Amino acid sequence: MNPGPTPASTSTSTSTPTLALIGGTGLTELDENCAEIAIETPYGAPSAPIREVTDTPIRTVFLPRHGSPHVLPPHRVNYRANLWALREAGARHVLAVSAVGGIARECRPGVLVAPDQLIDYTWGREHTLSDSADDELVHVDFTYPYEGPLRDELLAAAEEQGIVLIDGGCIGVFQGPRLETAAEIERARRDGCDMAGMTSLPEASLARELGLDYAGIAVISNFGAGITGERLSEEDIAETLREPMERVRRLIRAVAGRLAARA
Repeated sequence: MNPGPTPASTSTSTSTPTLALIGGTGLTELDENCAEIAIETPYGAPSAPIREVTDTPIRTVFLPRHGSPHVLPPHRVNYRANLWALREAGARHVLAVSAVGGIARECRPGVLVAPDQLIDYTWGREHTLSDSADDELVHVDFTYPYEGPLRDELLAAAEEQGIVLIDGGCIGVFQGPRLETAAEIERARRDGCDMAGMTSLPEASLARELGLDYAGIAVISNFGAGITGERLSEEDIAETLREPMERVRRLIRAVAGRLAARA
């Protein structure tokens, strides 16, 4: 597994176990009054300063994927800088939350899923750390994009809390920021996708290159285009996400507690 370029020593590095959270649509703010960590990376600035979350049982840092305020479209997110900065902040576990559209019957609005597979429909994104003659060329294994101890803890935490979390599902990752056409969703369904999202790649593959234990919570915000015949709106999506995100916050605290108990 490619660890990526060696990060410079900084005051943010720590031997304390650290959980990193990446929040997307519906999970932009976790703690507005927490301390911020500014980290420079070889790939430019991350989406926002990393925040120290204060109410979890293990050291936890948070990065809003789309910036703060929410201004960065999926194809403009600096995924390389984000993952590098989280590792530099001491994180070894990364739990990423994403709002996605449901394609499979069981992936209806309001449902939470722990995905286990991805299909990439994006283009033009900076998707690897091995992109110049100065970097080590490594063909990182990505057979199972989400496998690792953190995903196991996530599933166990959901059972412990009595929160329904579907174990497994494939996200088709689209370019965005527009929503998909009905034909694109139908193609993704034929390809085996259960959900449609915009941000899981290259985020997950970069985490693998950097040696980070990466897991995801996919929150179904709507049915994919053409499935119900209804038009989609940002307002309806935001309203649908409100209650599921409360379950996500409970899950995050439970996962942090399980990691703390094993530290």
